[in-house]
Amino acid sequence: MVYISTDYVFDGQGTEPWKPDCKDYKPLNVYGQSKLEGELAVSGLLEKYFIVRIAWVFGLNGKNFIKTMLNVGKTHDSVRVVNDQIGTPTYTYDLSRLLVDMIETEKYGYYHATNEGGFISWFDFTKEIYRQAGLSTQVNPVTTAEYGLSKAARPFNSRLDKSKLVEAGFKPLPTWQDALSRYLKEINFGV
Repeated sequence: MVYISTDYVFDGQGTEPWKPDCKDYKPLNVYGQSKLEGELAVSGLLEKYFIVRIAWVFGLNGKNFIKTMLNVGKTHDSVRVVNDQIGTPTYTYDLSRLLVDMIETEKYGYYHATNEGGFISWFDFTKEIYRQAGLSTQVNPVTTAEYGLSKAARPFNSRLDKSKLVEAGFKPLPTWQDALSRYLKEINFGV
């Protein structure tokens, strides 16, 4: 079985990337708790499974951060974006290719899979979204506290250690910058 999970199973504190086999679970919200319960059910019932944690997901279907920022960027001169939540985006297209590669093996276990390209803040991500999309919207950094309350508690540290992927012989996902470029073409947005 392949079970898609999330960095939200951790408490989102600190600055060190979370290791795939870390069991220091402290979910921040109901979403994280439900994903953790799914992980525990899968690992408790099965011997052959892939539990793959991802973060900051974007793809063709559904709502996502990029679509939101593009809509805001088309209608506003400036936008405020948090700069103290750090992680790496995951493009569903790239993830799906990895998942197919995984299920063709028996290298079962816990993995982390996000795009390469380094850890960034939502602020950094937004600046690159607008740069690649050709939008001149000014991006202003704010802390989570300055931004105000969101509907759910969000982790400050969404850094996921992906070294186990390479150790197991899986090809890392392309950089998030490249993924963003391909995604903008997929949704027919850009210069």
